[in-house]
Amino acid sequence: MTEVKFFVNIDDPTTYGCRLVRKAVRGGAKVTVAGPPPALARFDRALWEFDPLEFIPHVMALPGQALAPRLQATPVWLVADLAQAGHHDVLVNLFDEAPPGFESYVRVVEIVATDEAALAAGRRRWRHYATRGYAPEKHEVVT
Repeated sequence: MTEVKFFVNIDDPTTYGCRLVRKAVRGGAKVTVAGPPPALARFDRALWEFDPLEFIPHVMALPGQALAPRLQATPVWLVADLAQAGHHDVLVNLFDEAPPGFESYVRVVEIVATDEAALAAGRRRWRHYATRGYAPEKHEVVT
């Protein structure tokens, strides 16, 4: 069954997401980051700027775009639709809702910021997973 982890109390979700992605890639996992195109563009830019001494290989698929099979080796895919994903180890969800198809991943990561809108969306996603029989884990991040 898919493991669902919530990281809450995050001041800068994009930077925190980059740290989680880097950790997963260093551990040998392949990561799909899913979200709306503007959030993916911010995440793409952040991955380029995150650490000046380390590059996290990634590729972004625009809506409706199929990526070449040779890109399967790229460890991080940024997609607006999970049908575009090339692998199913770790899913970092940037959507306000749980994306359809999340259950095909080994692990789902939810990053919840500190503002009220993000907290409300996080609660909805938690309920979504819980009502489907998943047991989300909460990790309170202390800054």
